[in-house]
Amino acid sequence: MRLELLGEQRLDDVAALLGDRDTLRFTRIPEPPPAGFARTWLARYQSARRDGTAEAFAAVDDDGTFVGLALAPQIERASGEVELGYITAPAARGRGVAAWMLRELTSWAFANGALRIVLIIDVANGASETVAERCGYTREGVLRSIHVKQDIRVDAAVWSRLPTDP
Repeated sequence: MRLELLGEQRLDDVAALLGDRDTLRFTRIPEPPPAGFARTWLARYQSARRDGTAEAFAAVDDDGTFVGLALAPQIERASGEVELGYITAPAARGRGVAAWMLRELTSWAFANGALRIVLIIDVANGASETVAERCGYTREGVLRSIHVKQDIRVDAAVWSRLPTDP
């Protein structure tokens, strides 16, 4: 597998994720996604890439098949804090793709100066919490009733990793 910068060539893959119930449930993507959301989302990441405040990668397997998104939705250069996230395509789930993406993202973030990486995971998303734990992240606590989407409040766990962590 490999990560490639998210670009126009993956717009259909991103749009397909918007039809997946679990993707919508466990991400901050508006539900239902507004018309043209995939293009707007891509444009947001492309703009943020230019100013260094966010980054997005498509994860693809050896034959070029899209298997997920590896994201850095917030990069705070001054403090060295980076938030990471990952979305596995439905057909690729259960194959270790999420853990692979998180390990790659973590290495990328530390190589680019991160001093603290955070993950914010809905506590109902046990699979994602398992990925975080397997990748060496520490569960710090729970943000209770954090507003994530329109009229939907969830509890979300904060996980972190420091460059000095094993």
